[in-house]
Amino acid sequence: MKTMRQFIFTISILLIFAVQARAQTDAGSLQDALNARKANFEKSAPEQLKVIYADGISSVAHSGVLEHAMNVGDQALDFELTNAVGEKVMLTDYLAKGPVILTWYRGGWCPYCNLTLHSLQEELPNFKAEGANLLALTPELPDKSISTSEKHGLQFEVLSDVGNKVAREYGIVFKLTDGVAESYQKAFDLHGTNGDESDELPLAATYVIDTDGTIRYAFLDADYRNRAEPADILEALKKLNN
Repeated sequence: MKTMRQFIFTISILLIFAVQARAQTDAGSLQDALNARKANFEKSAPEQLKVIYADGISSVAHSGVLEHAMNVGDQALDFELTNAVGEKVMLTDYLAKGPVILTWYRGGWCPYCNLTLHSLQEELPNFKAEGANLLALTPELPDKSISTSEKHGLQFEVLSDVGNKVAREYGIVFKLTDGVAESYQKAFDLHGTNGDESDELPLAATYVIDTDGTIRYAFLDADYRNRAEPADILEALKKLNN
């Protein structure tokens, strides 16, 4: 009986993560699409899963990660990471070209991340019109990140921050609760996806970094279902050029 309940629980998780919500960003703001996805989860998810994820969000909020994360006015730390096709990418190289939008996503398995990546891709021409480049970091292994990049037709850099090394330097890494870690492992093999068993993830943080390396805009939230609105990112870029 216990095995059957575990099976049903696992299948429920898989069905939730399998939802392809890309088209939801075609109408309204990104947050509208995220809220719609959230409402669908609240309507269809098992009560046990709702409790597990709510506890996970509360744990992040009380972990102190928001207080320790890099924020507006801080000097962004340089890094070198590998992109989806195996090339080395340095932050300073991109800052030499113009402002940088630096954003983290949890993985291609995350429906909220997929909505966000699609929305950022839609806004990319406007970002580029302000002279900015977009760098997206993920703790996923390179072969996983290239799959995400291809699936969404992303035309910006997707970089593998394996082991959350850069995210840790930016102060945005947190440890999942045991309940959330277990559900993720059952649903999509978090350990295999990220190449470690740390059960750590980064906040879905977004920064706008000026050419001198100063962070001019920061989005930090304990709730992974909330993300930086592309319109707010664009507004931050326009302020740099005024």
